[in-house]
Parts: sequence; C-alpha cells; structure tokens
Amino acid sequence: MFQVPNNLYPFESRWLDLGGIQMHYLDEGPRDAPIVLMVHGNPTWSFYYRNLILALRDRYRCIVPDHIGCGLSDKPADANYAYTLKQRISDLTALMNHVQNPGQVGAPVHMVVHDWGGMIGFGWAVEQPERIASMVVANTAAFPLPADKKMPATLSLVRNTKLGSFLVRGLNAFSGLASYIAFKKPVSKEVRQAYTAPYDSWDNRIATLRFVQDIPLAPEDPGYEIVQSTELRLHRFGNKPCMLAWGEKDFVFDLHFLKKWRQLFPHAEVHSYPDCGHYIFEDAGPGLVQAVGDFLDRQHEQPEPA
Repeated sequence: MFQVPNNLYPFESRWLDLGGIQMHYLDEGPRDAPIVLMVHGNPTWSFYYRNLILALRDRYRCIVPDHIGCGLSDKPADANYAYTLKQRISDLTALMNHVQNPGQVGAPVHMVVHDWGGMIGFGWAVEQPERIASMVVANTAAFPLPADKKMPATLSLVRNTKLGSFLVRGLNAFSGLASYIAFKKPVSKEVRQAYTAPYDSWDNRIATLRFVQDIPLAPEDPGYEIVQSTELRLHRFGNKPCMLAWGEKDFVFDLHFLKKWRQLFPHAEVHSYPDCGHYIFEDAGPGLVQAVGDFLDRQHEQPEPA
C-alpha cells in the first residue's frame, strides 16, 4: 500500500466493511462534536480535505471517506463491486449510519462536497434532508449537465472510447493530468505525488475510469434518474445555510454550474475565485479554509442575551 508522508496526512485510518470490501475513512475530532461530512470526487481522495480537517478537528467531528476504488479504500474488480452512483450513495449511507453515536443518529450534519461528491452527497442527503445542518458546495453538481454547458471533449474521449479507457488505466491519464491541470497555482512535488499515489497500476485505476463512464448525460444512463430526482428535491434545502466556493478556471464545473447553484440557492454565501481551478481547496488555500470554518462556526453561535 502506498504511503503518504505523515506531515501531509497526519490522520488515523479507519475502516468500514461493506460486504467484504473495505472502505477507508477518517474520523477526526471530538466524538460528541457537530459532524462535518466531507465527500470527495474523482480522482481525488480524503487527502484533498486534509487542511480543512486540520482546521476544524478541534471543534468538529470530521468524517471523510475514500470512495471504493479511491485513496486507501479497496479497489475491487467489476465482478465484485458496482461502480455506479447508486452504489456510492448506498456506501455513504452505510458509513453515516455506522459512525453516528446512538445519541447522534439522525442529528444534523454539515456537508462539504466537491466534484462527484455533490452527486453522491446530495443523493444521500435528499433522502433525509432533516439531517443536514448546512452545506458547502465546491465545484460540483447535483443535477444533470446544464443546457448551456457542453461535455468537455477530453471527458467524452475517456467516457466513450477504448482509447480513452486505455489512456486512463494504462497510463494514468486522468489522475496524472488532473495533478497538473486541476491546479492553477503551484504545488509541491510531494502534494502532486500524493494525489496520484493511490492510482499506481492498471487495477488500481478502475475507479478513475468508471467514475467518468458513469457520468449521467441522458435518460438511458444508469445514474440519470437519480440525478434528475435529486435535482427535483434540492428545494428541501432551501432554508439551510449554504456556502458556494468556486474556482472560476475549472474547465468542467465552470461558471455554468455556479449559475445553476445560485439559482437553486439564491440565499447562499458565495466565495468565487477568478484565479483558481478545479482543486479549489488547494488553489484558494488557507483563505478558503478560514472562510469555511467561519461559515460553520456561525451556525453554532449563540444569540446574545437580551
């Protein structure tokens, strides 16, 4: 198993058995503190949220899974695992039911989502909107592709062609390219290597390919009905505090998606960064981490005595 330097990832690994498949997750912070669930996308893993975890774990309980096939989680073959949105939502449901203490089951959760984390996180959340205390939405979607947004050609190549499949699984093209183009600001070699380290072989790159192949674009795609249904129920969060954090140089989740989120949640607090890309928590750095911490803390401020 790959090793990430402890100075970059100083956390205790935990595991949940999902029918013989091991899901890795982090559980950092006081057990009785408010829960912050952080859901990553493709091709990142819990490492993506490391700085946010470090900033919050003194006063929040941070639950951060690695999706199956990602990070430190098992990477089973197709015969042993369905790499679908439906299965991802089921996995997250199992994790949240597992981690919440008996007295916390059903207690509100602050949710942070990025990339595929939006579809997975909101796919879980719409089934129990009362469990959501607030939302931080960062360069992601929980609805079908906006009508005025075209599917990027690079994603179409990976999703629809044998050449694309080979480039991802044979040459690590997806994670490898993301470790360059998803950043718009300089990062260290150590950080770049940590993003690609889980995907070091043909077998270990299965999820990075299956995520792209599972992008729901049309009604006949397996996850399309789920995403469509999720969008129709997003109004259930209309009274929930929401923060939108956006890297404007993201070539996939671009300003078309931010526009859609602003229409869905017109009350949202918006932090939009013109010089940042898809890996917004890397590019925006400590400023964004501080903004998220302040946003969460405001949800727990007590009113001044009259």
